[in-house]
Amino acid sequence: MTSIETIIDRQLRRWEIERQKKLEVKASAEKLEPKPVITVSRQRGSRGSYLAELLAESMAYQLLHREIIDEICNSSGYRRQVIESLDDKTRSNIELWFDGMVKGQYVDASNYFRHLLKVIRSISAHSGVVIVGRGANFIMPSNTGFHLRVIADTVTRIDNLVKYQNLTRKDAETAVKVADKERSEFIRSSFRCDINDPAAYDLVINTTAIEIEDALELAKIAIKSKAKTFSLQK
Repeated sequence: MTSIETIIDRQLRRWEIERQKKLEVKASAEKLEPKPVITVSRQRGSRGSYLAELLAESMAYQLLHREIIDEICNSSGYRRQVIESLDDKTRSNIELWFDGMVKGQYVDASNYFRHLLKVIRSISAHSGVVIVGRGANFIMPSNTGFHLRVIADTVTRIDNLVKYQNLTRKDAETAVKVADKERSEFIRSSFRCDINDPAAYDLVINTTAIEIEDALELAKIAIKSKAKTFSLQK
C-alpha cells in the first residue's frame, strides 16, 4: 500500500468514526465544535503548500494535497467509500446539486472533472481536512469551509523555488510561468472563474513580506472568525 493509499484509508476510517459520533451526539442533544474544511489555493513558489501543511498540523487536520484528491477521483473504490461515508440525506442533496452543476454552470464534461465535483462536494460535507488546489473553493458552497489564497511577487516565488526546491533560476522562472498559466486555465475552463479574483476567497495572504509563521497565525484567526459567522456544523 502506498503512502497516499494509507492516508486515504486512514481518513476514511476517521470520517466513519466522526459519522458515528455525530449520530450519538444527535441522540443526546449535545453540540459538536465546528471543524470547517479548509481549502488552500496557492501560486507556485508562494510557499502556500507549506502553509497548508502547517495549518493541518497545528489544527490536527488531515492534509489532502493534489495527488491524494486525484487518487480518490481516479479510483472507483475510493469514490464510492467517500460518498458512502455520508448519510442518506446528504448523499441525496449532493446528487441533486451534481445534476444541476453538470447541466448548468460548469463546462468541463470530462469524467475526471465529474468525479472531482462529487469527491470535493462529498469531502466538504465532512470536516477536519485541508484541501490543497483543484479549485475546491469553487466547488464548495460559499458559506461552508474556509478558503485561503496564498500569493507572492514573482521574484520572491522564483527565489523560494531556488532555495527550497533546489531549482536553477532559469528552471524556477519557467516553473512559475507554466504553473500560473496552467492553474489559471484550469479554473477558467472548469468553473468560468478567475483564480485571482479575491472575492473567491475568505483570505488572501501575500507572503512577499509576511513570514510563514505569521501567515499561519493570520489564517487561524480568520478561520476561527468565520466559524463563528457561518453555520458550519453538518
